[in-house]
Amino acid sequence: MRSADLSARRDVIIKAVKRAGVLLSTHLGRIKKIRAKGDRDLVTDIDLTAERILKNLIIREFPTDSILSEESSLQQGSDFRWIIDPLDGTHNYIHNINIFGVSVALAYREEVIMGIIYMPEEDELYFAQRGKGSYRNGRRIHVSQRAIREATLIFDSSIRYQKSRMLRDLGKLIHNVFNVRMLGSTVRGLSYIAEGRAEVEIEYNDKLWDFAAGLLLVEEAGGRVTDLSGKKWSIKTKGYVASNGKIHNEILRLIK
Repeated sequence: MRSADLSARRDVIIKAVKRAGVLLSTHLGRIKKIRAKGDRDLVTDIDLTAERILKNLIIREFPTDSILSEESSLQQGSDFRWIIDPLDGTHNYIHNINIFGVSVALAYREEVIMGIIYMPEEDELYFAQRGKGSYRNGRRIHVSQRAIREATLIFDSSIRYQKSRMLRDLGKLIHNVFNVRMLGSTVRGLSYIAEGRAEVEIEYNDKLWDFAAGLLLVEEAGGRVTDLSGKKWSIKTKGYVASNGKIHNEILRLIK
């Protein structure tokens, strides 16, 4: 893998996420179609249009790269695979709550090596490359050094899927952290951890497109990410803990 390959892909995808973000901001509060994919799992016409913006630019510039998206996928022969969430925070978006973003990660031979998150309402572009650090709008960012008693915990809002486990864990956690938030957007939570605005996020039901870019962002900002049992995360991970690192082991002990 050449550095030129990564540089070219970085430049293209930054352009793509900004275009998709402009679309999302422009149509906030003006959704025309909402379709149910499952139990309280919704997709809008804007999700699909944003996805087309991302996919079309990738296919045009890198026609052999594979694409995994929340709405559709494309399997090709390259070692590069794009992991796309065109609108993370769909339920917020539908209700005109401006906590949402675009998430794109790049995997090379099954390892996530690049992550880009764009929060269009704040015009915040987050970028991470494995071994190169994390950045917001071009400036290096780092996790906080707060202890658990000072920590803001961002907790998975999909409690209905694992009600007993998640309520049990939350019941233990609330006595140890400073406060708890449910943001309804994985990319917002993970970007907050990466830049030190929150200390830990716990998710039980996320899909790869939800977290791939954000977990790399946290790691490259000096944080730590594992699955719920404390093992290293991968593209096959489902539940995870992402933290500032300082409180990671304490959090794992509380949810075991």
